[in-house]
Amino acid sequence: MVDRVCDWAGIQSVKEGIDIGCGVGGSSRHILERYPGSKMTGITLSPVQAARAGELTAQAGLGSRAEFQVADALDQPFESGRFDLVWSLESGEHMPDKERLVREMVRVGKPGGKVVLVTWCHRNLEPGEKALTAWEQRLLRLISRVYYLPPWCSLDDYRRIFDELKIQDVKTDDWSVYVKPFWGEVIKSSFSMQAVKCLFKAGMATFKGALVMPLMALGLRQGTIRFVLISG
Repeated sequence: MVDRVCDWAGIQSVKEGIDIGCGVGGSSRHILERYPGSKMTGITLSPVQAARAGELTAQAGLGSRAEFQVADALDQPFESGRFDLVWSLESGEHMPDKERLVREMVRVGKPGGKVVLVTWCHRNLEPGEKALTAWEQRLLRLISRVYYLPPWCSLDDYRRIFDELKIQDVKTDDWSVYVKPFWGEVIKSSFSMQAVKCLFKAGMATFKGALVMPLMALGLRQGTIRFVLISG
């Protein structure tokens, strides 16, 4: 996935990048390995994730080129124009203020650098359509309640923000068809006895999350939920 996104966005080199919503640092490590001499900074709201990202990156022999810290993507503690790659892979859907997220991504990015955002959205509205259908809105509310997600937006909404900020060479894509098999495979894997034991051990919140996975798959099949990319 990381390789495909880098190819799609036309990232030729990276000097210093930021991985927004870095989790345990998977994207950062892959980018470090792909672009020799690069450096990455990862930010997450979770101290546990930041610590684990540091451990895994050190184990991979990449610790000297990476830093992971607790920071808010909507209020980043970095000077403007620092990073030539600003990267967000599957974290935008967790942000309560999409416009503020993009503004911060642009602020910390160097002029001429790349901004890359890959995220889950709802479908674009049709001409004359003012909102999603009642059924679609109910589906997204159910998913959001379990996964603790803020309101969803569309790729068109992100495109509008990119255009308002005068980001150049904007390109977009929809990879929903390629990720459709993901939820089905996860659902099948959860039927094993070991998986069920782990779910109960993890607690009710995780168990509810597993039960809602079919709703994500349904939303993808019916076109309400989309997996999209935008860069500039």
